[in-house]
Amino acid sequence: MPTARRHDAPRPAPEVPARGRWPHARHYAALDLGTNNCRLLIARPQANGFAVVDAFSRIVRLGEGLAATGRLSEEAIERTIAALRVCADKLRRRDVALARSVATEACRRAANGAEFIARAHAETGILLDIISAEEEAKLAVLGCHALIEPGEGPALVFDIGGGSTELVLVDTRYASPAILDWHSAPWGVVSLTESVGIGGPGTYQVMRDKVREAIAPFAERLPAREGRLRLLGTSGTVTTLASVHLGLASYDRSAVDGLLMPTGAMREVSRRIASLDMAGRAAVPCIGHERADLVVAGCAILEEILDLWPAEQLGIADRGIREGILRRLMGSRH
Repeated sequence: MPTARRHDAPRPAPEVPARGRWPHARHYAALDLGTNNCRLLIARPQANGFAVVDAFSRIVRLGEGLAATGRLSEEAIERTIAALRVCADKLRRRDVALARSVATEACRRAANGAEFIARAHAETGILLDIISAEEEAKLAVLGCHALIEPGEGPALVFDIGGGSTELVLVDTRYASPAILDWHSAPWGVVSLTESVGIGGPGTYQVMRDKVREAIAPFAERLPAREGRLRLLGTSGTVTTLASVHLGLASYDRSAVDGLLMPTGAMREVSRRIASLDMAGRAAVPCIGHERADLVVAGCAILEEILDLWPAEQLGIADRGIREGILRRLMGSRH
């Protein structure tokens, strides 16, 4: 089955200068601080949703070492606050009218999560809201549901994060999908890598076994699988592996967001990347040194999800929590 693209799916407009074109624009911002990444999106409303006017993304690895110590390390906190300072500067320069900043699994788990939130606020002016896994799942679906393939029956949406993985079963019969069931597994690319390690024989299978056990309760609740299954993934794992599948020399959101990829092809890419050593993974475009150690865990989580919900195609979304926040802030149901 060839790779396809949803041409009809609404998508945010490309990044454009804000004040020159819209001198009276009302800007909104969404900041998502995860276990691995810090991401900011600033946008203005437009007819089909919103237009992005500024963005920022940096790998901060806030959750590095958390599995062993139960705490956010000083080094991780310093990296993260440095990224938040960049975000704060962008918020000031774009004259943002309304913003929401959220923190997810790393801050939920860490014994010093609240302490970090207070320090980040004092040093950057950004007040982070530690959201529940349920709200995280809802925001991810709100941000990416436009890319779910048309069809009958429930669809499965998943988000592989740094510290956890959210699985959401949605009813798409309405303009805004209704959540039928959801599950948060305590394994993301950082937490699973730190728990199992990144080398040695059998590592990949150990990772898969841990994920399978963690999602077993959700698997037991899933309805009988009838008809053509629909599956949509939003995370760095799926966008990275899709980039490898496409043979991109560097990441290109316009080529990845909205892609429909045969799941067989995704499995092939996943297993090929997982079989490489660290140097081999680092040499692959769109993976590089920053993702070489964590991508194997992402592959293991992804393969278990493909077993859980064996759809013929996997939709790829480079959108999620930030977009969900923006739609809520703007009161949009598009």
